[in-house]
Amino acid sequence: MYSIASTYTTTCSVLHSKFSDTANHIFTTSSLSQCFNKLNLQWRFRKPNLCKYPQLVLVYNKLNGRPKHINLEAADKSASYSANFTDSLRLLEWPKLCEAVAAFAGTQLGKEALKDQMCSLHLSPEQSEALLSETDAGFELLKYSGSTFDFSGLNAVEAKSAIDRLGRGFVIDGKEALAIAALLQFCDGLQDMLKASLKEDAEWYTRFMPLSQMLNEMVINQALVRTILQIVDEEGLVKDDASSDLKQARNQVRKVEQRLYQLLNSILLNHRDENYSQEISYIDGRWCIRSDMEGASDFQGLLLWSGSGVEKYLEPVSAVPLNDELAQARALVSKAEFEALADLTERVLPQLDDIKFLLISVVQLDVIMSRAKYSMAFGGTRPILVITDADGFSTSQLSDAEDHQHNTDGNVSGDNGEDWLLHLRKLYHPLLLQRHHEKIQKIKQKINSTASQLRRARPHERSFSSRERIENHLKFLESKVASLEANHPIPVDILVRRKTKVLIITGPNTGGKTATIKTVGLAALMAKCGLYLLAAEPVKIPFFDSVFADIGDEQSLSQSLSTFSGHLQQIKGIRAQSTGHSLVLLDEVGAGTNPLEGAALGISLLESFADSGSLLTIATTHQGELKTLKYRLSEISPYCK
Repeated sequence: MYSIASTYTTTCSVLHSKFSDTANHIFTTSSLSQCFNKLNLQWRFRKPNLCKYPQLVLVYNKLNGRPKHINLEAADKSASYSANFTDSLRLLEWPKLCEAVAAFAGTQLGKEALKDQMCSLHLSPEQSEALLSETDAGFELLKYSGSTFDFSGLNAVEAKSAIDRLGRGFVIDGKEALAIAALLQFCDGLQDMLKASLKEDAEWYTRFMPLSQMLNEMVINQALVRTILQIVDEEGLVKDDASSDLKQARNQVRKVEQRLYQLLNSILLNHRDENYSQEISYIDGRWCIRSDMEGASDFQGLLLWSGSGVEKYLEPVSAVPLNDELAQARALVSKAEFEALADLTERVLPQLDDIKFLLISVVQLDVIMSRAKYSMAFGGTRPILVITDADGFSTSQLSDAEDHQHNTDGNVSGDNGEDWLLHLRKLYHPLLLQRHHEKIQKIKQKINSTASQLRRARPHERSFSSRERIENHLKFLESKVASLEANHPIPVDILVRRKTKVLIITGPNTGGKTATIKTVGLAALMAKCGLYLLAAEPVKIPFFDSVFADIGDEQSLSQSLSTFSGHLQQIKGIRAQSTGHSLVLLDEVGAGTNPLEGAALGISLLESFADSGSLLTIATTHQGELKTLKYRLSEISPYCK
């Protein structure tokens, strides 16, 4: 029987050869989000305004479909990196969390922009901090304004269509004009809210930054709003008073239709047959008489259409001149409507640049407020994002006063005097918490429905047994809610010292090890894209340039790989792509093979990551031998669940 030492040496040599091989596998991945491909507006924008808001530049480039420069020499490496990173996001269920956050957006463009932003994770620390600052401002706005930030009444897609048509020289229709008016009115309401807050306290301007500056720079033409509403009604139809020609043409249509109706009605009265059904109808733009196929016609007419042996549509000869006159009158109406909309288009066109800026600002504001709404809905905490060097030491630009504030008021370094690299207490898995809330809300809706049904039921209308059955069902639902609230998802505490490079989590099956590392991975991604973490204050987490994960059964039949080989292939890619600022998550490291060989493999892997593989590696295992690594390397720490 081989000793653990000899097995370890043999496995290290095998592992070295595996990592030295060149991987010729071509990964074909689709983008996690292509939501802006269709938004290809040719916009000439006011660059000075955009330069103040990096996130507006991102949305602007997406809306323009501006191509990115591609370095062909780095294409193969980038494709491999993208494959490993994208696969890690899938394993962590990041796309599901993106959908959950996007559900808080009020506009379709906002939902798509938010998902696109959350899937664009190649960010710098400064960009992540800027996103968190935006979410901070969104929090303050929500606390101040409450329901003011309801974007559901906006039709951003229709407004985008109007801007697109204007940019290409087309005339906008009534609904598009109405969408522009609604956009202008919404932005005017935001500015009024900002002005009202500044009257109460000038400090609100600072609290709302950078959003207050964005709102303050919106240019809103109230005269244009009034012009649009004078021409278009609330359903997007051109009003009669839009022009004298239109009013006259529509009056003519009404007169001709009235004469037609009187004529057809007299024909029906003079040629009524009780054995057959006949009525005035309208088909293909012409008024006519519909009758049964078997019915005899006592009047001369043109057959416009006949069904399959059931009915026929006849236009009386005497009605032909009036139908022709009606068609001409309607053509005049269409012409007058087009002229009114063309005149309106000419009035809107000079404001195009301002309207473009408003739309992009509103979409970006929807994105920011969605992050804030999600964070607030689930009781999130603003993370302290720590920028570290490869050794885990802080290189952030916090002032001494700020750093002292975090370490004293936040008590981040107050647990037994430790200085933590990762400080997450009572951290919830966001998807588990969301599902729990959804279950409770669903049952509460049933409770409200049942209670309403019980209130409507009068004693004399329902038997005692029926009423008692409803009351018992109501009690059952209430007890179910109480049970769900009592069985809340269990949070985890993850505290990692600065010098720790590898954290090993051990414990029995179904003990929550895999859920724990997924929770930490999602927390790292959430902080990076500007979301609050669902944990107790204070929250401290490093900025990770990437999060890589090897979780679950990754057997690949297409590559003729076993489960064990699939894990090795995945870890090989992770080891090649991870940096000194990455987070690596390994589930059941060394599993799937002989226990002794698996333990030796796990030891070599973790020592490799501890040496130069990542800023932090968190691994789960059943291998007891891996816990002894703490006695050999101070950078490795065990954690039992």
